[in-house]
Amino acid sequence: MIDFDNRTSLHFDLTTIESITKSFTDKDIELILTGNEEIRIINKEFRNIDSPTDVLSFPYEEMPFSPLGSIVISCEYVENASKKFNHTQNEEFTLLFIHGLLHILGYDHETDNGEMRHKESEIIKKYNLPNSLIVRTEG
Repeated sequence: MIDFDNRTSLHFDLTTIESITKSFTDKDIELILTGNEEIRIINKEFRNIDSPTDVLSFPYEEMPFSPLGSIVISCEYVENASKKFNHTQNEEFTLLFIHGLLHILGYDHETDNGEMRHKESEIIKKYNLPNSLIVRTEG
């Protein structure tokens, strides 16, 4: 279900991520963990923003047997945010994954009326995770 391409030396338990994914879709998801330089290049190419970011998501066109999409996460953001917010790297990795997954599923916190924030809150409560990205950026 999760096609994990880990391009870093960090290691994560994907059990929670797989459980979350199964609750939304039976489609495959490509998950890439990379560094700031590569995510900066991707961000520049696809969003015309020449800077690294924490997570990017790319929904695929709906076709039979196609994956749902790709999620790209920066390992530096995982490391730094986990220290800054005093939780584990696995928790931060999971939060970033949830954020990317919700974007792939069509949620958009920049244009919706709080639906994505609400859905993130439901998931983090269910899995006993720290505050979501949206909550942290609002505070």
